[in-house]
Amino acid sequence: MDDESVERFLRDGFVKIEGAFPPRVAEGCARLLWKETGYDPDDPGTWKDPVHWVSAMAQGPFAAAANSPALHEAFDLLCGERRWQPRYVLGSFPLRFPHEEEPDDAGWHIEGSYLPEGATLWHTNLWSKDRALLMLFLFSEVGEEDAPTRIRVGSHLDVPPVLEPYGERGASFMELGPKVDAASAHRPIDYATGRPGDVYLCHPFLVHAAQPHHGTRPRFMAQPPLYATVPCELERQDGDYSAVEFAIREGLARGGGPRPTDVV
Repeated sequence: MDDESVERFLRDGFVKIEGAFPPRVAEGCARLLWKETGYDPDDPGTWKDPVHWVSAMAQGPFAAAANSPALHEAFDLLCGERRWQPRYVLGSFPLRFPHEEEPDDAGWHIEGSYLPEGATLWHTNLWSKDRALLMLFLFSEVGEEDAPTRIRVGSHLDVPPVLEPYGERGASFMELGPKVDAASAHRPIDYATGRPGDVYLCHPFLVHAAQPHHGTRPRFMAQPPLYATVPCELERQDGDYSAVEFAIREGLARGGGPRPTDVV
């Protein structure tokens, strides 16, 4: 990571860290994920579902993948020093397989991060409560035919004006989905392709979507959050804004709405 990478993150809403963790670590993670599926890597006939979800994985290779020096340096640059929590468990693995059935989960959205009292769906608010980043960890080779995550470049700047009216409580990702889709429809699309060991670090408000698998090799990826240790602040007396906070302020300024004065 360097100043150019941070500028790219501010402009595009994401940055790709190539070789963020060693390929041998990615291979170890992939072996453990195959065991979780119960599928035979050498027999496509056993790949019964187009998407197989795996939750928390706490084995050593996953902790190693999430705690490389390159990633820790990047977290500091994007989120601010001591404003993020190290991860030793990775979760939320949407493992996608070539399949005649196409899953119905390809809508444009942003991630939810917390559950307000009485809610059943994950919510997001203007301060990105509890989430510092969205991360995409690649544990397999991912080309454009291998169901890479679709990304609307620069869409993180379109989302703050959508979130602002919802205040501290925020709104569910289901309610926000159609609105952030419409707000970012003009953005160009990129694809989260790469090699095992690559990681995409994304602004929490980056609009993204899955897609059906049209290739021949399974796509193994994790999409965990990086958790925040302190609340996001959009009015800092010292002006020491993180890249994530700066982008939210920029999105509000472009949207023409007033900047908030409260810290949530």
